[in-house]
Amino acid sequence: MSYLLLKHLHVTAVVVSGTGFFLRGLLMLNDSPLLQRRLLKVLPHIVDTVLLGSAITMAVISAQYPFVQPWLTAKFCGLLAYILLGMMALKRGRTKAQRAAFFAAAMLAFAYIVSVALLRDPRGFLALF
Repeated sequence: MSYLLLKHLHVTAVVVSGTGFFLRGLLMLNDSPLLQRRLLKVLPHIVDTVLLGSAITMAVISAQYPFVQPWLTAKFCGLLAYILLGMMALKRGRTKAQRAAFFAAAMLAFAYIVSVALLRDPRGFLALF
């Protein structure tokens, strides 16, 4: 698979994953029973597996790795924050107010990760100020 095709797959998975998380967050805030649907429980794991697999493959092909390239290290750390915040937003937050705050923080982390990728700068969107 060519690097360009892999990159397109990765970007598509980013859009699908981010949109899916956003929609699941809205469903959570509205106490929707749709969140219990099997598809909404399984599909995010499939998309995120494609996302992670494409990221690792691109890193190997390009020989650019986290903890070597500062912007990739920032993306990796942002990803860890996004996962933890998302987990708190969708499953572990005790009150709806806590889940809403974690959801907003997770969306901010997602925006940061995307901005780091686009700018290839560990400061992400903060580099614009």
